[in-house]
Amino acid sequence: MDSIQEFSPQPSRLSKGLGTLGYLTLDTLADLGRMGLFLFFALIGLFKLPFRFGEVLKQLRFIGAGSIAVIVFTSLSTGMVLGLQGYNALNRFGADGMLGTIVALSLIMELGPTLTAIMVAGRAGSAMCAELGIMRISEQIDALDCMAIDPFRYLISPKFLAMVISVPLLTAVFDVVGIFGGYLVGVEMMGANSGAFMAGMAHNVTNADIRMGLIKSLFFGLLVAWICTGRGFFVHVNRGMGFGAESVSRATTQAVVFSSISVLISDYFLTSVLL
Repeated sequence: MDSIQEFSPQPSRLSKGLGTLGYLTLDTLADLGRMGLFLFFALIGLFKLPFRFGEVLKQLRFIGAGSIAVIVFTSLSTGMVLGLQGYNALNRFGADGMLGTIVALSLIMELGPTLTAIMVAGRAGSAMCAELGIMRISEQIDALDCMAIDPFRYLISPKFLAMVISVPLLTAVFDVVGIFGGYLVGVEMMGANSGAFMAGMAHNVTNADIRMGLIKSLFFGLLVAWICTGRGFFVHVNRGMGFGAESVSRATTQAVVFSSISVLISDYFLTSVLL
């Protein structure tokens, strides 16, 4: 008996590594499948009656109006830094008249949509994830299923619609306040020509540039809503998170991190397509 145990085959490190890799691959594919179906049913829920108009207004107030303060502070500081750095760089070549163009295009095409989506993910997206996660572990979502109430129409779809509406509007606020911050530093503090600053924006910022920022903000809003609500909705099936308060906190952290990374990665691909 001892000889049988002595010569019994033991799994090698390679086989253990391959097993772990296979498990992670299957788990990732299953998670992608769940999230894909989640997005489908959430979008379908937008067209199911009765439409929860009051809930959409509530989410618009929470996501949109509630995020204005953080958006204004972020955009003002970003625009002021752009004005300062842009003036110092352009002044070396005698091209400080292009300051308005640089500040406006940087904010409208790139920084406005991207930073707005990240700020909204950190403030509103995390709250949505935590709310749905608590509803899941307290079995409130299961109770909706038992009462034949579609949880997607009742909970998820209003958040999707409010996020897709709020992010472009907040991006517009970000752009305007950021340009004001660039003007404040570049013109009022550093001494750039005011007329050149305004004329540069008027002549070089086109409708195509504004359209690119709008498309990005719409896509980022959908992306943030999808990831944040999905992480909270599926908190009970996430690998290694358990089922309780700790699982909600980890899912919320995942939602913010995944949303931010997804926004930054998709920004490159959208830019390459839209340019």
